[in-house]
Amino acid sequence: MRIVYTFMWWLALPLVLGRLWWRGRKEPGYREHWGERLGFYGPRAANDEPMTIWVHAVSVGETRAAEPLVDALLKQYPQARIVLTCMTPTGRATGKSLFGKHGARVVQSFLPYDLPLLVARFIRHFEPRICLLMETEVWPNLILQCNRDQVPVVLANARLSERSLGKALRLGKVIRDAAQGIALVAAQTEADALRIRELGAPRVEVTGSIKFDVVIPPAAMAAGAVLRRQIGARPVFLCASTREGEEGMILEAFRSARAELPRDVLLLIVPRHPQRFDEVAAMVADSGLSLQRRSALSEAGASVAPSTEVLLGDSMGEMFAYYSACDLAFIGGSLQPLGGQNLIEPAALGKPVIVGEHTFNFAQATEDCLHQGGAVRIHNSDGLMHQAAILLADSQSRSAMGAHAQTFANTHRGATERTLALLPDLK
Repeated sequence: MRIVYTFMWWLALPLVLGRLWWRGRKEPGYREHWGERLGFYGPRAANDEPMTIWVHAVSVGETRAAEPLVDALLKQYPQARIVLTCMTPTGRATGKSLFGKHGARVVQSFLPYDLPLLVARFIRHFEPRICLLMETEVWPNLILQCNRDQVPVVLANARLSERSLGKALRLGKVIRDAAQGIALVAAQTEADALRIRELGAPRVEVTGSIKFDVVIPPAAMAAGAVLRRQIGARPVFLCASTREGEEGMILEAFRSARAELPRDVLLLIVPRHPQRFDEVAAMVADSGLSLQRRSALSEAGASVAPSTEVLLGDSMGEMFAYYSACDLAFIGGSLQPLGGQNLIEPAALGKPVIVGEHTFNFAQATEDCLHQGGAVRIHNSDGLMHQAAILLADSQSRSAMGAHAQTFANTHRGATERTLALLPDLK
């Protein structure tokens, strides 16, 4: 089965590269650093290079989740460097934003495609002492090659939904062999651990979610304060990390609910994927709602006009600033069956949270926040606007929800420390 899997990868490689080139029309980053994806890295590192710890975070969410772990590893191993791999240009840009402060101690690269030859080149070049895969990244040939080269593989901050488990089980022996090659799984919840054990992983420990350990950057809070001054005293309803198909529903519901919502409410929409910024701006214009863009606002140093109904958050690396500037946050990816996004960040800032029906990617965290009164669940876009209207009109309820959300976030901290304690000694 592994031979078939590898053969299929070789057959698909020209199509994969063609898709990269196609995606590069809108995101030029997909046309850069192709050599890294194919296992070419230039001259080999010198023998006196520091000890290397390999952390793989597929895209933006995983890279942001890895921040507490990367910072803790650099502190615990002051002579080490981190090689941070990802799959997307936005993930790479996020890594640069988060870890540029560490200088040469954090090196970034795209992950080589899951072919033995390419992964072997990566390992020969960087010589990692350990491989830490974030959340759900299980690549069969990567794990096999690490096992051959005696590089321990750890699946950190691991999560696995029922849907993902079903998909994994359909892949049969390939995934089971990969799971058995993982030396340690640090799972977010007991439910995640049970599902991962079903795949055959030999050692699974429950450590909690590292995302609770995220440190809110002072610069982000300062940016949020500036944005709030530019907006003024009007209520701000943030729809964060929205996905394709959701913005149209939100805009239509927002227009329909104008009589119910506060008259001067500002709808702040932040699409999850930056390549969709222009698309969403066009949708707002087509809806007849007045629009300003965060990028233009920053460049001009201007304020949000009182007549502006929608502010488009078309900037990278400012999610904390957007959360800081809002009064109420809806977490996208949950109106459609996409699994939802991370609600820990707004909760950590003491913001009341609204989620949709589809939160299976963050099921336990969402249920815990709902149970503690820091979040409320709605079932459609009309319900979203109705709930927003209720909360925006009741500052006491918002304040109480925000306090419950912050308590929820604070009581779940410590996963980074628990994960580090389980790692093998690195020398």
